Amino acid sequence: MAFVVKVPLNSRYSACKQRNNLLNPTFSELKVGKWGTRLNITAPIDRRFLVAIASNQVQSVEVAPTVEPKNVGIPIMVNGCTGKMGRSMLEAAISAWLNPVPVALGDRRKVLEFGGKLIEVYGPTDKESIISSALKDYPDLIVVDYTVPAAVNGNVELYCKYGVPFVLGTTGGDTELLYKTVDDSKVYAVISPQMGKQVVAFLAAMEIMAEQFPGAFSGYNLLVVESHQAGKLDISGTAKDVISCFQKLGVSFELEQALQIYSQGNLYLLV
Repeated sequence: MAFVVKVPLNSRYSACKQRNNLLNPTFSELKVGKWGTRLNITAPIDRRFLVAIASNQVQSVEVAPTVEPKNVGIPIMVNGCTGKMGRSMLEAAISAWLNPVPVALGDRRKVLEFGGKLIEVYGPTDKESIISSALKDYPDLIVVDYTVPAAVNGNVELYCKYGVPFVLGTTGGDTELLYKTVDDSKVYAVISPQMGKQVVAFLAAMEIMAEQFPGAFSGYNLLVVESHQAGKLDISGTAKDVISCFQKLGVSFELEQALQIYSQGNLYLLV
């Protein structure tokens, strides 16, 4: 009757290395008896697991092969992967062993390489055909959108038309129309100008405060200063939400009054 024992290696093997002479395998105590052959083996250990296989005829020591993980996770399409946020998102997805599909939407046609994987980016004129074909190849597709403000509403209409669940990190566009489009389509979506959980928690607390204490900050002055990379095209959604909450709390402040600091290397430009 055969048995298999799989033992993970640990520090005890190091302590026993010299005693058991693991660097020089030896064979000893060969016995033939009533119940079969017994062969004791001392062999080197150079892999993650030691697997011992025995039977009533032969006993041997084998090493389990190491299996590399594969991209078998949820298929995702990262639109806007040519930008800073989109690129970071795609790299994080590859590192997490998700399954980025080999196509994406962007501002123009190009081919990019991420972690040994080629991503073909298509321009706006091809976006409907790309979404349609990607869904046929990847029925469980999820889209992550980090494109540009001008493309937000059109992209969301497309995702909703084809029933693709999506995460929208792009700010801008017609927010009310955006929410209505998603609500009417019943498509699952995450829409947030900010993906940091601490900031999301702060904004949620501000919303609660604005609902429960309207006008509480009436008569106060407000100063909003935000900084971001030079390539950002508009004021951040986080700043917009903060200003909106304070307006509900009674503060007289307009979006155009916010101060924006753009970073360019070691230089900072105040707008």
